[in-house]
Amino acid sequence: MPAPHLVAVLIRDGVLPMELGLVHQLFGSARATDGIPLYTVRTCATRPGPVRTDADFPVYAPHGPEILAEARTVLVPASHEQDERLATEPLPADLRAALDTARDAGARLASVCTGAFVLAAYGTLDGRRATTHWLSADRLARAHPRVEVDADVLYVDEGEVLTSAGEAAGIDLCLHLIRRDHGAATAADVARRTVVPPHREGGQAQYIRRPVPEPGTASTAASRAWALDHLADPLTLADLAAQATMSVRTYTRHFRQETGQTPLRWLTQRRLDRARQYLEETDHTIDHIADTCGFGTDVSLRHHFHAALGTTPRNYRAAFRG
Repeated sequence: MPAPHLVAVLIRDGVLPMELGLVHQLFGSARATDGIPLYTVRTCATRPGPVRTDADFPVYAPHGPEILAEARTVLVPASHEQDERLATEPLPADLRAALDTARDAGARLASVCTGAFVLAAYGTLDGRRATTHWLSADRLARAHPRVEVDADVLYVDEGEVLTSAGEAAGIDLCLHLIRRDHGAATAADVARRTVVPPHREGGQAQYIRRPVPEPGTASTAASRAWALDHLADPLTLADLAAQATMSVRTYTRHFRQETGQTPLRWLTQRRLDRARQYLEETDHTIDHIADTCGFGTDVSLRHHFHAALGTTPRNYRAAFRG
C-alpha cells in the first residue's frame, strides 16, 4: 500500500483551535474501502513547542518546519493576532523559510480564513483568485493588488493553491480536497462520520443574512427535498415555486436568502452530485446516468461535468470507480 498522504498544519501564535481541530478531524476520518487511513495529519510550527491560541489554552506543535519537506499538502490556519499585520509588515523570515521548504517539496498550499494573508505575503497568490473571511477581504485586496480577491465564495481552488473563507468554510475546503483526491463517495463518508453537510459548492455565498427562516415564515426547504426525489424529471423554476406555493419571483428571493444560490444553479449542482455518486458506485452507462440525473443526454452531462470539474464523466469514473 502507498504511504498515506501527509497533511501538515502550519500553526502560529494566535491560532484558532477550531481550524486546527477540523483539519485533523476531517482528514483523519478519511478511509479507504478496507479501512486504511488515506491521510496522516501532523501539526508543526516554525519551532516545535507550545503555541498560543486565541482561547485560554495553548496547543503543542510536536514538529518543526522540517516535516514540510515530506508533506503533500500544507494547510495554514488563521491567526487573528498576526494575519492582518501582514498587510503592512513583511512575512517573518522563519515563516518564509518554512513555506520555501513546502514549495521546494512540491506541496500544494491551502489556507483557512485569514491564513490567506500568509500565502499572499509569500507571493503565491499573485495573479490568482483567492478568498478569505468576508470581513478581511477588502484589507487583503488593498494590501495585495495582484491578488484577485473574491469575498463572495466559500473557497477557491487554483490547482496547487487553495484558499477558504472564515472558520467553518475550512470544513468545506477540507471536504473539497478529499473529494478531489479520492472522489465524492469518500468525502461523503467523511461528512457522515463527522456529521456535517457533505457538500457546499465553493461558489456559494459566504454570508447569508437569513440562513434559517424565522418560525412561521415561508421556506424553500420542503421544495428542495422534493426536488432531490425528482432529479430525473425536467424540473423548471415554476415547478419548484409551485411546491412551495410561492410565485416564481418570491420563491427565487427566498431561495437565495436561504442557500446563497439561485434555484437552477443549486439544482444543477445536486444533479452533478448524483451523477458523481453513480459514476463511482455503479456500472450504469453514461446515457443512463444522464437520464436518471435529469441532464437528458450524455452531451448535456458532459458539458456540465466539464464546466464544473474540468474532466469528463468517463475519465472521472476511471479515476474514482471502486
